[in-house]
Amino acid sequence: MTARPDAVTRVRTVFLGSGAFGLPALRRLVLHPRIELVAVVTAPARPVGRRQVLTATPVGSLATELGIEPLLTPARLRAPEAINAVLALEPVLAVLADYGQIVPGRLLDLPHGALNLHPSALPRWRGASPIPATILAGDRETAVTLMRMDAGLDTGPIVAHTRVPLHGDEARPELEARLAGLAADLLDRSLSPWIDGELEALPQATEGVSMTRPLQRADGRLDPDRPAAELERQIRAYLPWPGSFLEVDDGRLVVGSASMAPTHPGDVPGRLVAEGPMPALTTVDGRLVLDVVTPPGRRSMPGADYLRGRRAALA
Repeated sequence: MTARPDAVTRVRTVFLGSGAFGLPALRRLVLHPRIELVAVVTAPARPVGRRQVLTATPVGSLATELGIEPLLTPARLRAPEAINAVLALEPVLAVLADYGQIVPGRLLDLPHGALNLHPSALPRWRGASPIPATILAGDRETAVTLMRMDAGLDTGPIVAHTRVPLHGDEARPELEARLAGLAADLLDRSLSPWIDGELEALPQATEGVSMTRPLQRADGRLDPDRPAAELERQIRAYLPWPGSFLEVDDGRLVVGSASMAPTHPGDVPGRLVAEGPMPALTTVDGRLVLDVVTPPGRRSMPGADYLRGRRAALA
């Protein structure tokens, strides 16, 4: 009788993630034949909304739904007790996607390392906000990159990547969802060859390096001293947070989507004017037509509806 082949070796793996970008990757890990998922690590639940309801991260919610245990939620992964809790599970591989904390060296040094899914064409747009930066810059191509982490910020060698063409009209939520799915596909097909030593991690290029930083609420202000084309990209890049806004006489006007129109004779940057049936912000180069807005204390509405109530006050 012919002996049956040994079962496929599964490697003990811990997943670290918090944001929605990591959800498709987590689902793939649960099903992958080479992965024994021994824990999920995510940020602690935090108060959300006006009522400050304690809310788990998207990854934490999915891990609970899938019945993954243990679910670890350290406030600081670098705290000795947090590191020890992870290492006690004896992982040999870590996979990260949208985690948001610095990973300590003891986890980077696992036998199969720590693999990070990053939504940019590294070394372009390292750091905290690569997807907004990609849209804001008007890039015509991006990528999802699988990188072996090192002690630097997104500086580790590249294991695999998928290039993604852009059309120039992407908004952040839709692009993030698209890249998350592609990143999960990339991870799924790369894990077995990585575990078997068939994939080589290659150093990143030394040219074309660019960095991003965490976004702040103040970044959302629409500056009329910038061209309308840049502001239109900003609106798409900063959805849903920090959003984009103008200060008007009765408070903050949030702009959900916009388009562009040419400058008119006599335009002075910074005025809210009528562009046909729509409100528009005059800028240093062109008019930013406000297609969808949320006035102070009200719900989102078409710009034309907002203009009808304010036409007499506009230039």
